[in-house]
Amino acid sequence: MTTHTGSCHCGAVTYEVDGDIDSGLDCNCSICRRKGALLWFVPREALRIHQGEDALRAYTFNKHVIQHRFCGTCGMHPFGEGTDPKGNAMAAINLRCLDGVDLSAIPVHHFDGAAL
Repeated sequence: MTTHTGSCHCGAVTYEVDGDIDSGLDCNCSICRRKGALLWFVPREALRIHQGEDALRAYTFNKHVIQHRFCGTCGMHPFGEGTDPKGNAMAAINLRCLDGVDLSAIPVHHFDGAAL
């Protein structure tokens, strides 16, 4: 298992996440489309925030089941938090905020979140 580091744009929020990136999810819902996020889902316990938890803000919409987390300083969305259909705590990591990840090597799956 690999440990990845990531941050928001200004560096106020830094974190690590454990796991092997097997794919990314490109969702076309109203918020993901606007953010341009490429998501990788992991168990919430795989995500460790090192600094800036106090800088994080949360936005929810629609069914209010996902907390879209963003830096209150730079506005970058490094991850979201919610639960999977079985009730397990999950994190949706924005792959574009991880350090040293070759996005062109990651298979991307498209999800029609706009249809929900």
